[in-house]
Amino acid sequence: MISGILPVAVFAQLSPGELSEAHKQLEGLSNCTQCHEIGKKVTNEKCLDCHKEIKNLTSKKEGYHASIKVQGKDCFTCHSEHHGRKFQLTKFDHENFDHGLTGYKLQGKHAQLKCGECHKAKYIQPNVSQKKEAGTFLGLDTKCLSCHVDYHQKTLSSDCASCHGFDSFKPAVKFDHHKTDFQLRGKHADVDCVKCHQIEQRAGKKFQQFANVAFANCTACHEDVHKNKFGQDCAKCHNEQSFHQVAQLITFNHDKTGFPLKGKHEKLDCKKCHQQSYTKPIAHQRCADCHKDYHHGQFTQANSATDCGDCHSVNGFTPTSFTIEKHNQGKFKLAGAHLATPCFACHKQDDRWEFQNIGEQCVDCHENIHKGFISEKFIPNQDCSSCHKVDQWADIKFDHHKTNFELAGKHAQISCRTCHFKENEDKKPIQIFANLSTQCETCHTDPHRGQFRENGVTMCERCHGFDGWKAERFNHDQTRFKLEGAHAKVNCAQCHKTKTDPSGTFTQYKLFKEIKCANCHSS
Repeated sequence: MISGILPVAVFAQLSPGELSEAHKQLEGLSNCTQCHEIGKKVTNEKCLDCHKEIKNLTSKKEGYHASIKVQGKDCFTCHSEHHGRKFQLTKFDHENFDHGLTGYKLQGKHAQLKCGECHKAKYIQPNVSQKKEAGTFLGLDTKCLSCHVDYHQKTLSSDCASCHGFDSFKPAVKFDHHKTDFQLRGKHADVDCVKCHQIEQRAGKKFQQFANVAFANCTACHEDVHKNKFGQDCAKCHNEQSFHQVAQLITFNHDKTGFPLKGKHEKLDCKKCHQQSYTKPIAHQRCADCHKDYHHGQFTQANSATDCGDCHSVNGFTPTSFTIEKHNQGKFKLAGAHLATPCFACHKQDDRWEFQNIGEQCVDCHENIHKGFISEKFIPNQDCSSCHKVDQWADIKFDHHKTNFELAGKHAQISCRTCHFKENEDKKPIQIFANLSTQCETCHTDPHRGQFRENGVTMCERCHGFDGWKAERFNHDQTRFKLEGAHAKVNCAQCHKTKTDPSGTFTQYKLFKEIKCANCHSS
């Protein structure tokens, strides 16, 4: 029994516990000295004899283990053993780990990545003595191209950070074209990069040419429109601001001539005016010497110095400088709604501007919609102003006392259209001014179903006024049945009942041909 259990007891005394999965091949008494020195603790030298990749980094003072946080510590203070197969030797807080201690500070987009997105087996450098397997944080290089594809396919420096930032690959925020052999000036500074650095397919991938772009002569990029008649040095005549600015003309002071260039004239191509020669005199006293008379002679006056400049400027044909004040010096003064009317509404007919003899009366521009409907005596000479105002067409000032129907009460508050415009069978409005009856039933429906009609006419005003429908003028004592005694206290509806016919409901006021008590009261 004792001899059977002795080896187990001895092993338990010598080994404090089972080794982790990573070191399980060192299990057993014969392997103790692989990590332990007899009579001494585990030393860093023993650890580094196996972990040569760490030894290599610390000897070069690189990596996390060479940082001030780890330097001088014993390996076993962080990587303890004999805690079983499943014990994790490497432990640290991924979320709060200071990556700057490794010698590579995470910036921009790198700071947003998860550890496993970079620390992959495929990124481990081939010259590093470390197995290419998941779980290791060793073996990565700090050079951009160790992880990223070389978009420039070895045509530019491998120092990507000299042009690009860490927040995004594009734009290349650190790149300065002024530091190249071709500095961007004038219009070149506004040209999209891809115009000169074209994108193509190279080695099956998208590629943009930045290096070795020819620029010794302008013709390397631009077509020589002169077909080499003036040589390859375009800068003798042209500059980078504009091809159309010819060198000897750029410095020419046109103010020394009798026609200083101002406004739109200043930006014109010289050849627009100097079509044949720069030395041949050009007429320039009047605008019409160069410009077509847009108004077809409407403002041309004999022996007059009047020119386009009275209304237009050299800054542009539009907008016109002709003001309302100038307009009001003419025959037709602008007032009311006419002040807000655009010029073309009156002056542009049939796609042509007309300013002379276009009329002064309302009907010269506006249709007299009342012609044939309202008597001439109310609109003398078709003068709309006898009823309407220029401020607003709907603002009527007509004096209805001139007719045989005076507007009183509610009638004075309603719109003219209420009485004088009706709809025909096609739902189109028609005007009714002449021969319009003054009887109430012409406009209003008789709710009494003709009970008070006499000789074909209902005299509503006997009971009703013009301020409201309430029968304020009605007096029951003037009817056939004077209310006396208890009758004076009876509610109207007790005698005058509501009736219904195909047209709807109404109150019956006309009751009996002969008034008798028995008509209402039983014996």
